[in-house]
Formats: sequence, C-alpha cells, structure tokens
Amino acid sequence: MRWTDSRDIALALEEHHPEADNVNLRYTDLHRWICALPGFADDPNASNEKILEAIQMAWIDERG
Repeated sequence: MRWTDSRDIALALEEHHPEADNVNLRYTDLHRWICALPGFADDPNASNEKILEAIQMAWIDERG
C-alpha cells in the first residue's frame, strides 16, 4: 500500500484498530498506525495533512 491507497489503508486500519475513535484521532497516531500496517510500503515522510485527512475520512466512511 502507498499513501494514495486511502480506501485500502482505511480497511486495514479498521481491521487492526477496530476500537479506535477514528473521528477524534491525532494525525500523529494515524501516521504511526499506517506506517506499521502490514503491506504498507511507502516513504513515511511522503505524507501530509491532506493525505492523512483523506485516509481518516475513508476510514470513517468504512465504519459508517
């Protein structure tokens, strides 16, 4: 997975962190969790707030 795979990342986050409050989430935690996902293979420094927000929104959508 890469930073642009927001839907795939959201699915993986839901699988690995089903108890997380994905609405009130610090981007530092989100970034750390994404980088730790199995299959994530992108540069950790290549993310930004816009990318993290898109992933968070996809995760909220998946749960809803």
